[in-house]
Amino acid sequence: MQIDVQGLSVRYGDVTAIDDMSFSLAGNKIYGLLGRNGSGKTSLMSALAGYRKPSGSVQLDGAPVFENAAAMRQVCLVRHSADAADKGDKVSYVLEYGAAWRDTWDNDYALELAELFKIGLKTKVGALSLGQRSALGVVIGLASRSPLTMLDEAHLGMDTPTRYAFYDALLNDFMAHPRTIILSTHLIEELASLLEEVVIIDAGRLVLQEEADVLRSRGTEVTGNAADVDEFTATLTVLSEKSLGRTKAAMVYGTLDDDQLVRARQLGLELGPIALQDLFVHLTDPVGGKR
Repeated sequence: MQIDVQGLSVRYGDVTAIDDMSFSLAGNKIYGLLGRNGSGKTSLMSALAGYRKPSGSVQLDGAPVFENAAAMRQVCLVRHSADAADKGDKVSYVLEYGAAWRDTWDNDYALELAELFKIGLKTKVGALSLGQRSALGVVIGLASRSPLTMLDEAHLGMDTPTRYAFYDALLNDFMAHPRTIILSTHLIEELASLLEEVVIIDAGRLVLQEEADVLRSRGTEVTGNAADVDEFTATLTVLSEKSLGRTKAAMVYGTLDDDQLVRARQLGLELGPIALQDLFVHLTDPVGGKR
C-alpha cells in the first residue's frame, strides 16, 4: 500500500503535534517510525489510519483515508495494548470482532499466535497482564494481514523472550505475506535488523527518511591511540568519546571520503559501524543534532 502525505498538520487546541509534514512510503516494506516522547508519532499514525480529519492530505493508494470506509478497512493500527477491547470481553470475542471487521483476517494464524503468547481464549481482557494485553494487540495486528499495519509501541510490557518471539513472528509473516508495516518503538536496536527504511520525526516535523543501511553508513566508530583519534576527528562531527588508558574510541557522524579512509589506515585506526540508536539520538538532539 502506497502512502502519500502532503502538508499534514495535527493540532490539539494550541498544541501542534504534526507541523506541515510531507512524505511518501512505498508498499511492501517494514518501516521504523522513530521519535522522542512527544514527537508526534501516535498523532501521525492516527492520521494515517483515518482516525481524525487531516489538515492537509493523507492518501492510501491514491485515495483519501478519512471518512473512506473502504480505505480504512485496509488499515490496522494497534497501540501499545489492545486498548479498543472492553475489559469484560473474552479474548475469543476480541478475535471474532477482528475477523468480522477485516476481510484479510487469518483466524488460524490468530489462534496460533494466541497459543504462542500463552493468551487464554476464555480469559477476559481485564484479567490479562500488561504484557499479555500487548501481545493480544500484536495478535490482532499480525493476524489482520492488513495492507497497512501499524504497531505503535506494541511491545510495551512484554518480557524479553516474548518480544523476541514477536519479532520472529513479524518477520516470518511479512516474508510470507508482504505488506506495508510501520513500527513505532523506543527499543531501536532490538528492532533495527527488521527495519528496511527509517522515518525520524521530532517536534512534529520530519527530520529524515532514509533506508536503514544508508543511515547506518553515516556513522563510524574510530578506535586507536588517543592522540591519533583526536587528530583524525578534529574536523569531524563527534557524537561521543570513550577513553581507556592510551586508547580512545570516538563515534563520528558523516560519510568518510577516500582521503579520510587512507589517513585512518596510515594512523593505524580501526573503523567500525555505530548503532542506529546512537544516530537517532544525535539527529534528534535539540542542541547538537544535524538536520
